[in-house]
This record gives sequence, structure tokens and C-alpha cells, in this order.
Amino acid sequence: MNALARVLHEIKADVAAARDRDPAAQGVSAVEILFSWAGVQALLAHRVAHALRAAGVPMAPRVIAYLARSVTGVEIHPAARIGGEFFIDHGSGVVIGETAEIGERVTLYQGVTLGGTGFQRGKRHPTLGDNVTVGSGAKLLGPIAVGDGAKIGANTVVVEDVPPSSTVVGNPGHPVKVEGRPVQGPDADWIHLPDPIADAIKSLSARIAEVERRLAELDGGAGEDAEGNEGSELRTRTGRSSAGG
Repeated sequence: MNALARVLHEIKADVAAARDRDPAAQGVSAVEILFSWAGVQALLAHRVAHALRAAGVPMAPRVIAYLARSVTGVEIHPAARIGGEFFIDHGSGVVIGETAEIGERVTLYQGVTLGGTGFQRGKRHPTLGDNVTVGSGAKLLGPIAVGDGAKIGANTVVVEDVPPSSTVVGNPGHPVKVEGRPVQGPDADWIHLPDPIADAIKSLSARIAEVERRLAELDGGAGEDAEGNEGSELRTRTGRSSAGG
């Protein structure tokens, strides 16, 4: 009975999280969310499968997880530990591995993978702290830890620990900040996150352009003789090419 009461409480919190974080769920009843939100349905199935697994029930947890994946496109291993007020937006393509651990008030967007690397046993999937948001298509691989309040940008590949209250983008992921401040809220602007690699390339390009400008000035000065007259123009070379042409 305690397990059933806990599951019902978690489901109620999950529905409330969907209404709070999904603009499309405003004014929608809890019943409609339960029957038409794939992420909520997948999480509901997981809550039941996880409770059955903890109770030692054989086979049923995996069957529930398989059916949930077939219907919703979300694959959550029954052993994964997921905290309250968890929300999966859209849900399609989300994969959460066996030893993954997810804290409170976490948001995942479609296509997110909390996966392992190699064939090692034991803890091999990510651990997410509280209030973490993971953007569309992000891949978090291995037994890494993502600190509380961290934001993972869309399509980021994360293979190292993420500090709390930081924003990570790129492949591999690099911790950054947006306008000198941590990104706030689950509705962060994932389109305009900074790209540290692109910024470095732009900086190098600007420096190369400045060097070329200065070389052009020096070449222009050397092209004049002592009387201030311009040097002779280069003439087209005739005869055989030194390249053998």
C-alpha cells in the first residue's frame, strides 16, 4: 500500500510538472494530459515498472517498459531512479539507461540519451542533480555527474562531469555562460546559446585579418623607392616553368 501511495503521489506531481513547463498544457485537464502526453505516459509506466521491480516481481517490469517504448517512443529501464516532478517534453527518442539517476524537477526534451559507454558493469549511466534541463538531441554518456541547476544545450555530447549552475554546449560539451549569467528556468533559449569553438575561430580569423592588413601596409611601403616613386610592376614570366610545365 505504501508503494501504491508513493506511485500515485509521484504521478500527480509529474502531471503538475507537465502543466507547469509545457505551454501547450495550459488549461488542459489532468485526464487529458495522462491520455495524450507521451512523456507523461512513459513516466507513468516507469513508475509502475520500477515499483514492481523493487517488489521483486519478475518479467512484468520489462514487459511494461517494452510496451511503453512501443507506444510512446520513450525507453526507460525499470531500474532507473527518477525523482519527482520529472518532465519529458514530446518524448520521442528519449533513452534512459539502467543505472541512470535523475533528481527532482528535471526536464528532458526529445531525443535525449542518458546512455553508457562500452560494456563495463556497475554504474555506467549519468547522474543528474535537481533542476537540470537537457536540450533536444543531447547525449550524456557514461557515469558522469551533472550538478544541480545545470543546462545542457541541444545536440550537446557530454562525457565529463558538469559543474552546478553552468550551461554546457558543443561536442564535446564545454561549460559556458550566457551573457555572463547562468541560464534561468526550464524554458531557456536553446537556439542562441554561445559556441566557444566558433568564438575561438572568429577570434583567430580577426587576428589573421589584422596581420594581413599590416603586411599589406609594409609591402606597400617597400614598393616605393627612396624618391617616393613606386617600384616597377611585376612582368609576366616567359619561358619554361620551373614546375616542369
